[in-house]
Amino acid sequence: MSDKTDNFQAQFSGFFNTPHLFFSETNTMQPFVKQLDRPFVFNRKVRPNIRLGQRVEQFVFEELKQFDDISVLSENIQIQENVNQTIGELDCLILNNSEPIHLEIQFKYYLYDASLGSTEIDCLIGPMRRDSLIEKLNKLKLKQLPLLYNTATKPYLDKLQLDVDSIKQQIYFKAQIFVPYGSNITFKTLNNTCIYGFYFNYKDLMLFKDCKFYKPQKTDWLLDVNSHVNWLTLDQIMPQLTIYQSEKYSPLLWLKFPNGQITKCFVVAW
Repeated sequence: MSDKTDNFQAQFSGFFNTPHLFFSETNTMQPFVKQLDRPFVFNRKVRPNIRLGQRVEQFVFEELKQFDDISVLSENIQIQENVNQTIGELDCLILNNSEPIHLEIQFKYYLYDASLGSTEIDCLIGPMRRDSLIEKLNKLKLKQLPLLYNTATKPYLDKLQLDVDSIKQQIYFKAQIFVPYGSNITFKTLNNTCIYGFYFNYKDLMLFKDCKFYKPQKTDWLLDVNSHVNWLTLDQIMPQLTIYQSEKYSPLLWLKFPNGQITKCFVVAW
């Protein structure tokens, strides 16, 4: 595998293989849990410089089209109020077995910090501690999903001949979760197959002095780990990590242990 920024098929495969975080109602929201039983080739034309979140949306739209019983009615619907004043966006409107559904799409990387609360949802935080699962769920519930019922949305629904009262709402939520290094955590309410690796603090880097390191660019965070990358020793990658530490940045890394095992991890500044 090369380090190209437009390696969409490999990125799509990593996205496709990432599990859904929820399989039952969460915070009164219903999850979208349909899954294809086969992978497929991602052929949609996508600008190579789009950010990670936009990239995932394109992957989801293409995935939805593979289901025989799903029709995609509209994607990335910009809701405008007055003249050129955008008040929000509906990610996707679909028909699932002829039933209209408003679908909001999320793909997240979370670290598990037991000190943050009493529930598993409370304890998932972004690598930079700037966002959390509970904040995202509240935003979905209180801001993103209610946009469907805004009066400014009605003209868009009318064009599609949809009655707002007939539309169900669901969240498409995939996540990769990282637990503290050396811990053994089993979730009771979240999908355990979302656990992709571990995290540790910069001060613990010497624990991995015999490992090899690879730091993917942000869009390649999606990739499944493999051995065909430009591996670096700790000494070789240390100047880069020292800069990240000074900036209090928490990068995603791949680690290759001396026995050949490869895993994803985060090194954090907190």
